[in-house]
Amino acid sequence: MKKQILILLIVSVFLTGCWNRRELNELAITMAIGIDKVDDEYLVSAQVVVPSEVSMNAGKGAAPVTLIQEKGKTVYEAIRKMTKSSPRKIYPGHLRTLIVGESLAEEGIGDALDLISRDWEVRSDFYVAVAKDSTAIEILNVQTTLEIIPANRIFNTLKVSEENWAATVGVTLDELMVDLLSDGKEAVLTGIMVTGNKEIGSSKENVATITPSAIIKFDDLAVFKDDKLVGYLTEDESRAYNDIIDHVKSTVGTVSCPEGGTIDIEVLSNKSKLKGKIKNGRPEVDINVQIEGNIGAIECSLNINKPDSIKTLEKLYEKEVENTINHSITSVQEKYETDIFGFGNAIHRSNPKEWKTLKKQWDEHFAKMTANVKVDVKILKTGTVNNSITEKWKD
Repeated sequence: MKKQILILLIVSVFLTGCWNRRELNELAITMAIGIDKVDDEYLVSAQVVVPSEVSMNAGKGAAPVTLIQEKGKTVYEAIRKMTKSSPRKIYPGHLRTLIVGESLAEEGIGDALDLISRDWEVRSDFYVAVAKDSTAIEILNVQTTLEIIPANRIFNTLKVSEENWAATVGVTLDELMVDLLSDGKEAVLTGIMVTGNKEIGSSKENVATITPSAIIKFDDLAVFKDDKLVGYLTEDESRAYNDIIDHVKSTVGTVSCPEGGTIDIEVLSNKSKLKGKIKNGRPEVDINVQIEGNIGAIECSLNINKPDSIKTLEKLYEKEVENTINHSITSVQEKYETDIFGFGNAIHRSNPKEWKTLKKQWDEHFAKMTANVKVDVKILKTGTVNNSITEKWKD
């Protein structure tokens, strides 16, 4: 009998339900949050789903999301003040995107991220981006095609882009916090911007035509020093950044032919290794990049039927990648003096004792250090045709 009572007591613990449960009709499901700085206050925007417009039953033709805004001395205060205009409490458990306004990023994002990183209701697998030449509220105020919920469109576009184009990178909150707190690597975020007519972008008219008046698109990578935005990389520099940190999944590279024209390389594999060392008392890094790919398109007179042509093409692409990486490193060293590549982490791993001294003035060491770049390219396939199909018309 005592054993049965004990079993009942144990089972009852798991059948009590959730003491702090909340019904869905009490929550404002928030898919994206934007944070701007206006004067001395935070302007927080929450992109909230309108349930009746995304349900299986036909809606009334209204917007699928609504934007709730409020100001506060802190982000936490602004979000709580949203209850003054929303019948439901903001719920960020399904957050897909966090957009930081450019002016706030230049001032520093550390304080603004504190609540987001601390809140137990927030998952950390959403992307963070900087509103380039814009505010976060302007980004979140645009209606989008293909995905009716703009936050989903932003998330999926960045995910697809970083898998197929080497100049973009999706940075999650966890990854951002690691870089912000690291001694040997500074943070980067992808820039996001609105092109076209922003006023029409917020209306149904924007998704009622084949060509939207306003489009949300990702731009080049934003460079941070500590928690402050200091500038942006160019597209080539952004590609080189991903080469260095081993974040290229697939992309297309263009090679300039010796006698004019170009050849496109479909990159199937791009692996890089970064190693730090101390040479003659100074820090250095070795960057080794291994690339495998196929010929995607030929727009020059290079005859790939000749035995040495593929080797020539490989050497040309190796040189292109090496030059791009070296230029990117030099540019960041000269313009920003901020180690976004993680060279400091590499030195820390290889020479932990020397790092204790170097890290005190790492920005200065980074700006002067040498990077030894080596690229190895292998062309696997040339496609179903040989040379360019336009060659016979040129003869």
